[in-house]
Amino acid sequence: MTEDLEKKYYHTFDEEEKELIESYNKGEWKRVPNLEEEKKKLVAVARATIAMRKNKNVNIRISEGDLRDIKIKAQERGLPYQTFIASILHQFSNGRIKEVV
Repeated sequence: MTEDLEKKYYHTFDEEEKELIESYNKGEWKRVPNLEEEKKKLVAVARATIAMRKNKNVNIRISEGDLRDIKIKAQERGLPYQTFIASILHQFSNGRIKEVV
């Protein structure tokens, strides 16, 4: 954001937005390596999420260890773990994840 725009609209920002602007201005942000690849991944996740809105609820039993590991992997990707699980199942059902026998 340019300084002029920032000064003009700063008073309209909430605290979180102000913190983000200040953090950016301090140079605390880092460029994402492989930006185009990351964009493609996020678009795929977003599309899968939208496609899943019409799905039915499913209850499954899963070991505590597996659930813990899934939650960690989801957190690393910045996703809620239920969305991450649904995304994995969606990718598998569409052949993007192959079955290991």
